[in-house]
Amino acid sequence: MPETYVIAGAGHAAGQIAQSLRSSACDFTGRLIMIGEEPYLPYQRPPLSKQFLAGEIGLDRVYFKPPAFYEKFNVETMLNHKIVSLDRQSKQLQLADGATIGYDRLVFATGSRVRTIAAPGVNLSGIFYLRTVDDVEAIRARIKPGGRLVIVGGGYIGLEVAAVMVKHGLDVTVVEMAPTVLARVVDKQVAEFFASVHRKAGVKIENGVAVQGFAGNGKVERVLCADGREFPADLVIIGVGIVPNVEVAQAAGLACDNGITVDEFARTEDPAIFAAGDCANHPNRLLGRRLRLESVHNALEQGKTAALAMCGKLVEYAQVPWFWSDQYDLKLQIVGLSGAHDSVVIRGSMEKHAFAAFYMKGNVIIAVDAINSPQEFMASKQLIAGKTPIDPEKLANSQVPMKDVAA
Repeated sequence: MPETYVIAGAGHAAGQIAQSLRSSACDFTGRLIMIGEEPYLPYQRPPLSKQFLAGEIGLDRVYFKPPAFYEKFNVETMLNHKIVSLDRQSKQLQLADGATIGYDRLVFATGSRVRTIAAPGVNLSGIFYLRTVDDVEAIRARIKPGGRLVIVGGGYIGLEVAAVMVKHGLDVTVVEMAPTVLARVVDKQVAEFFASVHRKAGVKIENGVAVQGFAGNGKVERVLCADGREFPADLVIIGVGIVPNVEVAQAAGLACDNGITVDEFARTEDPAIFAAGDCANHPNRLLGRRLRLESVHNALEQGKTAALAMCGKLVEYAQVPWFWSDQYDLKLQIVGLSGAHDSVVIRGSMEKHAFAAFYMKGNVIIAVDAINSPQEFMASKQLIAGKTPIDPEKLANSQVPMKDVAA
């Protein structure tokens, strides 16, 4: 009897796993079931806070693969279905509607959900999080030129939304608890650069401000802050991070620690169960640590590794992570993780909106923020992976080609 492989989740990682399983690399010909909570086939999330929010592209351009792909490759899609429990002994998944799904191999690609805040008035009409297609469509229905938008959180999502909304004629205020925007991910110099660009575009940025609650008569009218200030609002979007969806795996006894714990081949401690994407915590040999990544690159590459492992083909997942963000005419491309750096080298021109900030540990690059600097971005991938010693003076001199910056 053909084996049954089940993909729990229907996001970016899930779409990649399905594609890989049906590709020549895996050549899986058994029954393949994908179970997702949303009514949509796997779609890309990055455009949600950019082109899709702006109305520049439709849902068909957001899908990971067109609907015909799942028909052609015989992928059974169970959308609008929620998995509520897992019995590892019987290899059965219980769904919210009472149905059960059996599996021979199971992969968690359950992704993540928005981190919510508990504050008075947070359930007022006009307050949104942005994570799904439905979220964006509800927000778009509220966009009115001259409307007052308050964005809670100055991370990637918050700033990307600000860039779109100010172009649509809204009065935009970003409220951020930290001293700078993008505080968790970029150097202060880079953060101040992005804040300056947003302010020039008309966005108001309030740092060091904690939101305490929301007020209004049935719908949001004001954002209340701990320092006593109030910001008028017709619309509020909250972007304060995401949380991995691990509850079903954890309840079934699988090891979880900021994500479902897997090895370098995306395998859990249960030989029949795997995990990939936002929900998985994996070891990275190149970085010498365990980590959970929230990125398209990770979803795709770890998804490929998981699919291969499900078919008994072990290919280590060990890559330098990278991310991106589009705001106005700026393309920010980040390689590596900057937390352990001891100095920063700037190459290029902030004034011309084309530069890179290199995060150094000693004389080795561990991460880079490349703003409209694709050559620095591409070169850094290899330099970080190879732990290549760098001459900081050469690195800072944009006249020296990146291939010649080694010490």
